[in-house]
Amino acid sequence: MTARQLRLVCASANPDKVAEIEQLLTGIAEMEPRPTSLGEVIEDADSLTGNARLKAVAVCDASGHAAIADDTGLEVDALGGAPGIYAAQFAGENATYADNRRKLLDDMSGVEQHLRTARFRTVVMVMWPNGDEIVVEGVCEGHIAEAEMGDAGFGYDSIFIPDDGDGRSFAQMSADEKNVMSHRARAFSALPGALMLHSSTEG
Repeated sequence: MTARQLRLVCASANPDKVAEIEQLLTGIAEMEPRPTSLGEVIEDADSLTGNARLKAVAVCDASGHAAIADDTGLEVDALGGAPGIYAAQFAGENATYADNRRKLLDDMSGVEQHLRTARFRTVVMVMWPNGDEIVVEGVCEGHIAEAEMGDAGFGYDSIFIPDDGDGRSFAQMSADEKNVMSHRARAFSALPGALMLHSSTEG
């Protein structure tokens, strides 16, 4: 089976992330939705890879098919790497995107521009029901804006300005523009080669 023929069950239940993953998988694999019978997966690992693995295992068990899972962290240098793997719950267990952005901007209040460096890091895992797995990672360096900029995207997009861009935040870019340089796009760009390598070792 080639990477193009592969069908993967998505582990994410976040509609924003699912839409982005579906676009990034174009030409790599066909994506099937997360099983509706699968409840919330507790992501209590101490790393992005560990959390992706927890989700992938749960989806493999629920669906009986190969799964694709990812986990993303935002590492802000001035905050000692926080929120890191806790980016989605930075402002609390039931925090909204806006809550998390507000807390991050508050925590960064008064931090000078040259010290506002940060990066998004994404780990993508494909797992098969037999336990085989492949892992790829993507990183996007940038800095935290002093105020929200733009209203597209999701999560921290409106306060993250990528170094490889033109000074706009991710939330000021189109999906195609973001997918040229984002952490998730960089992880997914490494996926075809990893899938092909896995396929060749299987054969």
